[in-house]
Amino acid sequence: MKPARRVTIAGGSITPFIGKFHPDFIWKKHPDFGHKENPTLEQLLHRVALGACSDVDIDPTLIDRGYVGNFVGELFSNQGHLGAMTAAASEGFLHTPFTRVEGACASGGLGIAAGVDAIQAGADLVLVVGAEVQTTHNAKVGADFLARASHYEKERGIDEFTFPAMFARRTMAYCQRHGVTPDQLAPIVVKAYANANRNPNAHMRAVTMTESQAAGSSDSNPCFLANEELNPWLRLSDCSQVSDGACAVILCSDDGLKKLGKGADRAVQITACSVACGPLGAVPDYTQMDVTAAAASRCYSATGWDATDIQIAEVHDCFSITEALICEALGFCQEGDGMKIAADGVTSLEGSLPVNSGGGLMAFGHPVGATGVKQIFEIYRQMNGLCGDYQVATAPERGLCANMGGDDRTSVVTLLERK
Repeated sequence: MKPARRVTIAGGSITPFIGKFHPDFIWKKHPDFGHKENPTLEQLLHRVALGACSDVDIDPTLIDRGYVGNFVGELFSNQGHLGAMTAAASEGFLHTPFTRVEGACASGGLGIAAGVDAIQAGADLVLVVGAEVQTTHNAKVGADFLARASHYEKERGIDEFTFPAMFARRTMAYCQRHGVTPDQLAPIVVKAYANANRNPNAHMRAVTMTESQAAGSSDSNPCFLANEELNPWLRLSDCSQVSDGACAVILCSDDGLKKLGKGADRAVQITACSVACGPLGAVPDYTQMDVTAAAASRCYSATGWDATDIQIAEVHDCFSITEALICEALGFCQEGDGMKIAADGVTSLEGSLPVNSGGGLMAFGHPVGATGVKQIFEIYRQMNGLCGDYQVATAPERGLCANMGGDDRTSVVTLLERK
């Protein structure tokens, strides 16, 4: 949880996150359709693996271990064995141990946790890659693939769109308990899109969203679930994006930092990293993220920090309700106030605690295996003043990432500090 051997992030690489509504995404109405293709999973893996090494000016031969976060490459891309596929990016990776790590949407965060463990075991330079391609099948087939993050036998039947239905269920329970309405989630959605509009790598960088659009049902923003009970509780704009993309970071020991050609002066320390799990298919309370709360509690205890120490956060907003619930689980507000802190501007770029500064999963995008790595890289970039138009006003010194898998059944919480 709290590394005995210091671990830092020294650099990384990210691709644009693309999919439907992104101007560079190739589909049947794109002018380049039939002439160009979207990047493959292999191309994405190689691009960020080499890009991360280049960012810190090291030869790939210096990497001691590699980890690859990916959820369902076998289904969307007909490809497993992604450790070896990533190692194929360079002859310099020959015989380097690369391991694929899977924990649904927390796969990237688990890759980070594995990298931290590797440095505790003696590695000096660790490459962590996260990647996913999800646009190779239509929405209903893709929803079935992603439903593997649930207890498939028990939970698949809730709706043909399993996870939207599961989080509509959380929205319903939350609203009924706290006396609020789904419309009050609109500020979370609007914030995500506004941040993404300033982020050149964001999936929804070219799509705007007003509060009235986010709060209302329409042909362009429907309540789309077939489950009649849950249908009113979730709109399309409440959902994260189905994205393709990849991200990689370089983790270093203090000895590893000395091997870098550049980047040591930008190093951000991982002060704690905790993984927690709950039984699949058994959520004790739909109005709480108990697994994320447990992981966060361990991190706070290990460091002596509490929620008031956090100056910037990346949280797993797979749906709008999830941001509200995770902010509560992390102690950023009281139970029942997760919607309010967004409405009050607390979590905006200009607020006292910016959350998901680049647009989060809802608007930056959600290539599942890449998300947990991207969160870490985003905090690193904010702490180094590298975020351009969406840079927060004061470079933060302490940050938090919360990466969640399934219906809060796996959670990775990481605390970061730039001294």
